[in-house]
Amino acid sequence: MTDTGYPILAREGWWHTVSAVAVAVLIHFFAGYAWAIPFWIFAAFIIQFFRDPPRQIPDSPGGVICPADGRIIAQGEADDPYLKRRAKRLSVFMNVFDVHSNRIPVTGKVQECWYSKGKFINASLDKASTDNERNALWIRTDQGQDVVVVQVAGLIARRILCYVQSGERVTRGERYGFIRFGSRVDVYLPLNAHFKVSLGDNVKGAADVIAQLT
Repeated sequence: MTDTGYPILAREGWWHTVSAVAVAVLIHFFAGYAWAIPFWIFAAFIIQFFRDPPRQIPDSPGGVICPADGRIIAQGEADDPYLKRRAKRLSVFMNVFDVHSNRIPVTGKVQECWYSKGKFINASLDKASTDNERNALWIRTDQGQDVVVVQVAGLIARRILCYVQSGERVTRGERYGFIRFGSRVDVYLPLNAHFKVSLGDNVKGAADVIAQLT
């Protein structure tokens, strides 16, 4: 299924983009090209950061869709602090050059949402999963499987945006939030889930299957 109906530039970035380009244009006009170069570079960075290209969502029954672009930095069993269970966890680290739109990993109903204030330490560190500012969604699939996906703020990221609430029905691959600027997303899965990616792999949100539910 092709992901359609969404602008190439994420809606979260329009104000930042317009502001950055406007400043670059003004500097260029009043001070000249040489003075404007750093501002044009900054505007280009803002545009690439907020890009949000459409993706081809895999038709994979039972597949868990990657919730974010980035690199797999953690994989294995862990304690799920939200559902108080042992689970399999995958963590995707997003640097400032990755697409930061977040995607729903499985189709189902949102059972609960949790927002936790916290620190802004480097998101690549394992303790960021429990110490940093974060927003978690508990999704129960139509087959009764419980999946938790967690947006985690990073060293530079200072804003977590989430657009779904408990009680809503969600579809895998759909956009549900955004994190600015550099962060991670954790996914907690049932113990019987099978990983489809390996530590260190580069993955794409909505395009790659990271695990299989049984």
